[in-house]
Amino acid sequence: MYGGTSAEREVSLSSGTAIVSACESLGHEVTSLDPKDGLSNLMAELKSVDVVFNGLHGGDGENGVIPGFLESIGVRYTGSGNEASAICMDKRVSKALVFRKEILTPEWVSLSMEDDVPINHDLGYPLVVKPNSQGSTIGLSIVSDPSQLNEAVALARKYDTVVLMESFVAGREITVTIIGDKAYPIVEIVPSHDLYDYECKYTKGMTEYFCPADLDESLTQSVQETALRIHKLLGCRHYSRVDFRLDSNNKAWFLEVNTLPGMTETSLVPKSAGAAGLSFPELIQTIIDEALKD
Repeated sequence: MYGGTSAEREVSLSSGTAIVSACESLGHEVTSLDPKDGLSNLMAELKSVDVVFNGLHGGDGENGVIPGFLESIGVRYTGSGNEASAICMDKRVSKALVFRKEILTPEWVSLSMEDDVPINHDLGYPLVVKPNSQGSTIGLSIVSDPSQLNEAVALARKYDTVVLMESFVAGREITVTIIGDKAYPIVEIVPSHDLYDYECKYTKGMTEYFCPADLDESLTQSVQETALRIHKLLGCRHYSRVDFRLDSNNKAWFLEVNTLPGMTETSLVPKSAGAAGLSFPELIQTIIDEALKD
């Protein structure tokens, strides 16, 4: 299942195309489903499949609505369940749960649509302003001066009714793939822009990736253990991608969990799996096998 109606539709279409191709190469009979016009038109197809590979990004595919619907009609699917999906999509909730377990995460303030923009705050500058429940850096800004804050919040509010203002952690951008109960090689992301934005994520050649990341063995193990701990703490299953910033003191600061990370040719999970010796079709089969265990 891929496409959908979220702001990440185009990315989902790319992921879905790659997943379909991989499944066909594995010898599976594949039915392509796009819920852009709702799920009611897809009921016959959904009832006939062994497992739905959820390749939706953002929106109802990732916030728990579609996973919950699939559970209600007894259809197996890949990825996290409805509750974990909703928790991870809501960045302020996932950050709060992680913070309570004394895992480092940047300080934050959340704003509803009715809240005034707090010019006076304790987050410092630069800071990150982003929609609370979006991915692919859609609506995200790095604010270096108070004069830019209102505009950044207004942009984020185009995509969500809740906006997150978050302290900016200078350092290296790293991410950890979790599949089953295993943490895979860490990927370091070095974008051509200061920000790993939508263009850098989905345009070939605009970002350098290093996998395994150049970290010593002890730090690698520590970050991987923290990522797996977060994955389990938030109730994720099958696979996820946990994003961090690594500061100048080699402290890893949790940013967010992606329960349905991208599966395009420039995506991070396939890079990590590849460094562990899994081809893209093998990665897809491994995720399907996790779903079939349930």
